[in-house]
Amino acid sequence: MVKRSLRSSGKGIKMAETALTDIGLTQQQLADALGISRQPVSKFFNGKPVSRDNFVRICDKLKLNWQNIAVIDIEEEISVEQVNNEIYQIDALVEEIRKQLKPNIKQRYGSMRVLDMEQPIELTGEKGIYTQVKILEKINASKRLEISQLLQSDLEEFARFGLNCINEEPISGIEAVKQHKKLMVWGKPGAGKTTFLKYLAILCIEGDLLADSLPIFITLKDFAEADEKPDLLNYICQITNLERLEYKVSTNKLILIENIISQGRALILFDGLDEVREEDTKRVIRQIRGLSDKFYNNQFVITCRIAAKEYTFESFTEVEVADFDQKQIFALAKKWFHAKNDLVKGQKFLEKLEENKPIFELATNPLLLTLLCLVFGESFDFPANRSELYKEGLDLLLKKWDAKRNIQRDVVYKNLSLQRKEDLLSQIALITFENKDYFFKQKIVEGYIADFIYNLPNARTKPQELEVDSEAVLKSIESQHGLLVERAKGIYSFSHLTFQEYFTAREIVETQNNDSLEKLIENITDKRWREVFLLTAGMLRNADELVLLMKQKTDELVHNQNLQEFLVWIDKKTKTVDIDYLPAAIRSFYFLFSYTIISVPIRDLERTLVLALVRDLDLCLKCNSALTSNLQSAFNYVNSLAHDLVRPLARALELAVDCACKYSGEIDCELQDKLYELKAQLPDQKVDLDTRKEWWQFQGQIWNKQLRMIMIEHRNIGHDWQFTDSQKQLLQQYYDANKLLVDCLNSDCYISRKVRQEIEDTLLLPMSEIQQRMNIHNE
Repeated sequence: MVKRSLRSSGKGIKMAETALTDIGLTQQQLADALGISRQPVSKFFNGKPVSRDNFVRICDKLKLNWQNIAVIDIEEEISVEQVNNEIYQIDALVEEIRKQLKPNIKQRYGSMRVLDMEQPIELTGEKGIYTQVKILEKINASKRLEISQLLQSDLEEFARFGLNCINEEPISGIEAVKQHKKLMVWGKPGAGKTTFLKYLAILCIEGDLLADSLPIFITLKDFAEADEKPDLLNYICQITNLERLEYKVSTNKLILIENIISQGRALILFDGLDEVREEDTKRVIRQIRGLSDKFYNNQFVITCRIAAKEYTFESFTEVEVADFDQKQIFALAKKWFHAKNDLVKGQKFLEKLEENKPIFELATNPLLLTLLCLVFGESFDFPANRSELYKEGLDLLLKKWDAKRNIQRDVVYKNLSLQRKEDLLSQIALITFENKDYFFKQKIVEGYIADFIYNLPNARTKPQELEVDSEAVLKSIESQHGLLVERAKGIYSFSHLTFQEYFTAREIVETQNNDSLEKLIENITDKRWREVFLLTAGMLRNADELVLLMKQKTDELVHNQNLQEFLVWIDKKTKTVDIDYLPAAIRSFYFLFSYTIISVPIRDLERTLVLALVRDLDLCLKCNSALTSNLQSAFNYVNSLAHDLVRPLARALELAVDCACKYSGEIDCELQDKLYELKAQLPDQKVDLDTRKEWWQFQGQIWNKQLRMIMIEHRNIGHDWQFTDSQKQLLQQYYDANKLLVDCLNSDCYISRKVRQEIEDTLLLPMSEIQQRMNIHNE
């Protein structure tokens, strides 16, 4: 190649001096900003020859068009026509190479195949599944926040979704690439970093992004392990298939590639810096820095796992891949099942996902969302025993994801196997969950790790060594598996609350004894522990002891005499209903609507009483579909109450009268008459709204009392139990605990037939009835 140099014209020097003043720099400061010596800058302003590369860089910094101020050095054997023709030649060269490489790039990077997929799936096109990545412009781990700022809601109402409570509006990944010439993209395992780079390569070759550039995709692990350890330029030549290039220039690929890159016409994508072996890391980083510094005017993107290493690329802007939000989750799932030609299954998948918050939470990770799509695609549902699904997800993050891609991570601590990491995570999960610590200080969690590894064989036990090792293990778990995540500087959490709950249950199961189960039972009224109970039941080899302890603790919640009388009434009322339902289900029915009457504000009592009456009649008339239809209409009327009580209540009472009339027995005929009388007392529906409101203000309480007395007399419902607030709270906890117990029974856990039947038969029964049944059984 002929060496080229340029010098500034007289007019150009004046333009440059003005530009330098405008940006407020001296010549020395300009040289420092460009990372070059003062000499070429001085030559530039004195009209002396400067290398073409430095001349263009200086002009770019001054925001000047170099062609407007450049003079070709007469001493160089290059004509003005050659210089002016150079851009045209590069354009044609890039276009020709893009055209030749397009099929290869689309074939290599236009699809993905992960996990147990039987065949690749397209990223783009009509059935492409790619979903736009969103980028956080500030790395979470660099933010200086307190735990109180991360945990912005009450623990009882703590949001499960991704555990990430930091309010930051992300931008699209494409926008980030457009804004920054050099981008370092950090992300958790399975966050979609490689897929993002593939998508960039496809956009570029299709002309939708940097249409005048050549996309170059470099898997850094392959580069590091390439034969003879080539430098990056030579390696790019090796992976770029230019053998059939029909272009009338030199066929030396190195010259072609260097020419393109030297003109800033490449989109260079470095994938997986964290996947490079320890012994190759320094060389690879040196190569990246050298290429990006020398050919700074190209577009560069590097991807790396969070916390993998303390990499520093001074000229790169660091960003982080954000967790998927609900919109992204829905978008990818729809595209996935559309690509599989199964839209019905896709819609069902989304419905099931919305019903199950812990599983939905996992879907914030694209890799785990893909796993969920695969699992659901096979069985048209998620496993009844959710612990099996979570274990599959954890196995994927702990070992399978790297193993399937033939990546061997450095063993940070030789005595800490994957099994031991699971044991360690289980211990951390139980301790932090018991303490209500969703977020915890780095030093605290390192202390838990130090306590654990201290007892391992051949462990280093000196305090300073333990401190170093515990930090290394923490970073290893974060970078290699993504199960612990630095949410802010020095503050960690589990990546998903679901995993914290899973490992908590695992620790209880692994250390199963009376003490561990009894400690778990003490939390039966704490909503935070609901998922832990379900997971523990599903993971136990035999859950008899657990569910029996749960049943005993639940029944003890309502030992108060007044509460026991309430349960006695429910039992008696249930025995009067002659339909083919399980007694426990009928008891649950009467418990719920009676509790609603007890808890409802006075202003809503009218609608609640009428709704309770209609529901009671509905239960007793289930055999008659016509009546049930009428009653459903009554539900709709009562539930549609807005500002006006009269119209819907009158219509609901009318339907209730109709049901009572058609129900057998003289008592119900009397009920019919009394309901008609109640309806007649209501103000005329034709009068204005203010008049009707005034009637309710002065006559409503009397009307309520009459309705309640009729319901008590004829249907034995609507009693005013006069419970205190603490008793109401106990009833709610009692019902929730019973529901949790039933959910455990239905969670595909292993429970003996005898224990299961015993629990189902005695759900929501008063202690007197339970004791009586036990005595009969013992006899």
